[in-house]
Amino acid sequence: MGTAKTEEFTVKNNKIAQYAKALAHPARIAILQLLIKKQACICGDIVEEIPLSQSTVSQHLKELKEAGLITGEIEGKKVCYCINPEEWSNAKNYMEELFKPIVTKGNCC
Repeated sequence: MGTAKTEEFTVKNNKIAQYAKALAHPARIAILQLLIKKQACICGDIVEEIPLSQSTVSQHLKELKEAGLITGEIEGKKVCYCINPEEWSNAKNYMEELFKPIVTKGNCC
C-alpha cells in the first residue's frame, strides 16, 4: 500500500482531513452530540449512553481526541471528556471555508 504523502499538502488541508476522519463514524457523531448536550466533562457516562463496548467507545474517543475536537482530563482513576471549544471553532471555520466557494450556476458536467 502506498504512503499518504501528507507532507505534500498544506497544513490546512491536512487538518480538514483529520477533522473529516474524526467525523466519519456515526458513533463519533453521537459522542460529540452527547458532549455538546451535557455541556460538561463526562467520564464513564459515555458508555452508558452509546450502545457500544467500553473498548470500542475508547477507540472512538481516541480518534476524536487526536483530531483535537475533544479533551480528556484525568481525574483520579477516570478520564473526563469534553468539547475543545478552540479546536471546535477551528474545525467549523475550516469546513465553512471548504464548502463556501461552491457556486450553483447551471450544470457543471
